[in-house]
Amino acid sequence: MHTNVINAGDLLVATKFSPPRLNARHIPRAHLLGRLRESQHCSATLITGGAGFGKTILLAQWRLELMKAGLDVAWVSFSQDDRQFASFLSYLLTALQRLGIAIEQDWLNSDGSEQSINALIALITHAAQAIDRELHLLLDDFQHVESPTAHRLMQKLLDHCPANLHIAMASRTTPPISLGRLRMQGHVTEIETAELPFDVDETQAFFKHNLTPLTLTADEERLIHDLTNGWPASLQPIATMLRVRPTRRTQLRSILRNSADLQAYLTEDVVACLPSELLEFMEKVSILRRFNAEVGEFVTGSPHVQDMIKRAEDENLLIHRIESDDSTPWYRFHPLFGEFLTQRLATRGEAVVQALHRHASQWFAEHDYLVEAVRHANLGGDRDYAVKAMEHAASSTWSMAYISPMLHLLERLPQDILFAHPQLFIMGCLTYAFTARPEKAQRWLEQIRRSEASRNPAISSKLVLADAAIALTLDQPRRVIGLLEPTLQTPLENRSLRYISLSGLATAYLSVGRPDDARRLHEQFPIDLQHRDNDMAMVFESTRALTSLREGNARQAQSIGASVTARAEQAYGRDSVSANLCAATLCDAYYELDLLDDALRVLANRSGILRSSMPEVMGRASLCRARITLQRESAQTALNFLEAQSAHFHILGLDRLLAMMLAEQVRVLIQQGENRRAAELMTRLTTLEADQRPHAESREEINCQAAMSRARMALAARDPDRALEQLRSVVAYLEQSARGRTLVRLRLLNALAHDMLDQTDEALANLQQAVEEGARMGLVRTLLDEGPAVLALLRERQEEIVREGAAVEYLEALLGRATPAAESLPVVSAPRSLAEGPRVSLTPRELEILGLVAQAMSNKRIALTLNITFGTVKWNVKNILAKLGVSSRYAAISLARQQGMLK
Repeated sequence: MHTNVINAGDLLVATKFSPPRLNARHIPRAHLLGRLRESQHCSATLITGGAGFGKTILLAQWRLELMKAGLDVAWVSFSQDDRQFASFLSYLLTALQRLGIAIEQDWLNSDGSEQSINALIALITHAAQAIDRELHLLLDDFQHVESPTAHRLMQKLLDHCPANLHIAMASRTTPPISLGRLRMQGHVTEIETAELPFDVDETQAFFKHNLTPLTLTADEERLIHDLTNGWPASLQPIATMLRVRPTRRTQLRSILRNSADLQAYLTEDVVACLPSELLEFMEKVSILRRFNAEVGEFVTGSPHVQDMIKRAEDENLLIHRIESDDSTPWYRFHPLFGEFLTQRLATRGEAVVQALHRHASQWFAEHDYLVEAVRHANLGGDRDYAVKAMEHAASSTWSMAYISPMLHLLERLPQDILFAHPQLFIMGCLTYAFTARPEKAQRWLEQIRRSEASRNPAISSKLVLADAAIALTLDQPRRVIGLLEPTLQTPLENRSLRYISLSGLATAYLSVGRPDDARRLHEQFPIDLQHRDNDMAMVFESTRALTSLREGNARQAQSIGASVTARAEQAYGRDSVSANLCAATLCDAYYELDLLDDALRVLANRSGILRSSMPEVMGRASLCRARITLQRESAQTALNFLEAQSAHFHILGLDRLLAMMLAEQVRVLIQQGENRRAAELMTRLTTLEADQRPHAESREEINCQAAMSRARMALAARDPDRALEQLRSVVAYLEQSARGRTLVRLRLLNALAHDMLDQTDEALANLQQAVEEGARMGLVRTLLDEGPAVLALLRERQEEIVREGAAVEYLEALLGRATPAAESLPVVSAPRSLAEGPRVSLTPRELEILGLVAQAMSNKRIALTLNITFGTVKWNVKNILAKLGVSSRYAAISLARQQGMLK
């Protein structure tokens, strides 16, 4: 008869000592791994964050990096079964044993007394110190460890941790362990929820790896990122749905809201174990875009709000603290979690939801948060209060933040009620003007002027501003100047309306080529420090960037634009009117500086500035988008976009913008060698030019666009004399209107024409002027976008154009961008016949294994590092050798390096 002796280790779940496998499509968290790498010497590392934020994957990536470096690593994944001390201790001691810290099995029966814990810590620390290697213990899902005795043991282990033992914990909640002393000594690293979401680049990389061969546009990637706030767990359901049904890419919002996988995840992994009182509270406050304890108590009627917010925050229940100057902290839910909670709340009935909105409206109104008060009054069906609050705002606090609730209100109010509230009527006119609906705004103004209300000074004083806003929307800058200049010294009690007036006037000055007047406006009316965070004050500030850009100073425009756009996004959100208006100038500056990724990032998912904004904004944003598309995608895609914008601007009656789109299409088509199609568009542009009234506001700009396009057509037809004739016709206008970038383009076209005529001195003089002005202003794309002929001429005459100074380096850098040097691959000796053969295709897993083979790892070590079986490694190595046609590891490494597969 045989007696089986059961080892304690045999009773443990073996898979808990291995991390989840990292597939080839995982996204490396480079910046977080960089932080972990920098603090590798620390005794403790704590990663805390809500469900689905990638804590386990980050810890697994860190383990992989440590293993590749040849370090000793042990892993434990805890579960709900490990809440008690005995289970926790069994897994902890077994993990330590895997690091070489051998503790006798008798200690598994420890009673957890103070004396027992002290003795166990002494054994562990002495055993660790005796090992002459760095040891890393990684503990995942530590939130499941609930035993106070286990917490005391970990506290003592960290307090007395030897220098070569490093403990990393990942947890949904902050463990009840004091790290104060270690923080003071610089021996602890902490990565919290706010650092865990994907950034835009990581979101982009995720879909690039998980949606092959489908490719998302920059707008779609940005929309998904904004909807998910970079929450990693929410990206996989989108990728799965798009792989199965790619036609649903136009319904990204509904995919997220209705994703069964995401709903199940939130139900099962996030709220399943929550107390009913806490879940009910979160559902009720989910109607609020932001909340604090006071408004939460007022809306829900619960006396325990402070405690529930603290618990939600401690457990990282997808709740985020908002940066604020208020003494009372404000919070918001992750947008997808908020939507999930709101959907649950809706099952209680519309009457319950509306009552909550009315309570919220009352609290926000009493605390002078009128934008939110109006929003909740609208949603609560309290139309009378919404009207009263908006009218009060009109006299003193109205700003661009009211645009959205104002539109919501206007859609629901009968016109007779609006007539009874003339202040509200004026704000309605401004709202329609600022959302590209000038015809409706004009009709309303005419009705106001025929009413008795127009005799009220509080109303009549705003009529001029409404007229100017409409004129700006209709691209009538001279009319704007005529309306607003006489009112400069007239005080407006509403500071936002004051900055709207100044912004409109500055924009109009720039549109008609008066940058000095725009700059003088900023000197004469500096922004009060107390108003610096007002949304329209930021828009007025951004016209300084636009002034620099008009004159061609892209570096200064980028510096000002980046600062003000970041402040607008921080204060009012990325989708706010102020942030969008500021973003158009920043995008243009980034593009000019050839920072295409930054330009695209600013422009992505901002369709409003392309379709329903001020003409100046829509025109510049459209050109940037088309030019980025030309660089990143294809000429035809760019042309399709330009044609769509042309149709849109034609419908809006914006002839100047239509001319810009047509002229850009002509330029692109000529560079593509499609002169016939370019001629067809040139005919449309010439007709548009001829149809302009003699005193039309945009006539000179349209004439300039047409003349420059005719010059390009003439150069393409080898008719330099006609090109010079066309260019001469606009020189005076460009110099007078201080359009620095367009002047540089003109000089480049002049140089091409003179070169065709063998007029070397004239060609060289124009090139010198263009390069000197480009160097002074920091222009890049203005010169690069003129195409191969200009670049070839610059390269040919490079030594004659500039001989010394900063312009030499500028021209070298410019031409270097036009023809970037090919990166050379490291050359490693390999058989010539193999190196010159066709490039071999290895799978991502084979490449990963080959990389570790190149680090001289054994098959066993590779299996441990990648968390795969020894047999899997052998099979992959065999495939690698067969594919490469070699018989040894060394030959495989050499050939892989020769073919650029390894560095």
